[in-house]
Amino acid sequence: MSTDAPTRPLPALTPETEFFWTSGVDGRLRFLRCGDCYSYVHPPAPVCPQCASRSVAPEPVTGRGTVATFTVNHQDWGLMDPPYVIAIVELVEQPGLRLTTNLVNVEAGAVAGGMAVQVCFEQVDDVWFPLFEPAT
Repeated sequence: MSTDAPTRPLPALTPETEFFWTSGVDGRLRFLRCGDCYSYVHPPAPVCPQCASRSVAPEPVTGRGTVATFTVNHQDWGLMDPPYVIAIVELVEQPGLRLTTNLVNVEAGAVAGGMAVQVCFEQVDDVWFPLFEPAT
């Protein structure tokens, strides 16, 4: 077993995803939003899946949502100190606008479906991982 602190693998910053992974620099979570039908698009794509428009651009969201589902990981994979919570959070802006993430600043046993959460960020190098914690 390694004595090094757990580390997350960093995503590749591409022209299509860099806005998402660097969004936390100002504390705002951003998703692509269609300029024609106003649907949010996630994961990032060059075309809106709702109306096929190519008029998509990053837009800040509130960073508030609810836990749609979650699991507690007890296995040490070298990524985070177990136990930790992997969750799917649905943002308040749009039904179905969901993000797979980690819940932090909460005991794993206190997490429940429907729990109100808010975004916070963990910076590693040039990447700001969007994580969620209980809403205040």
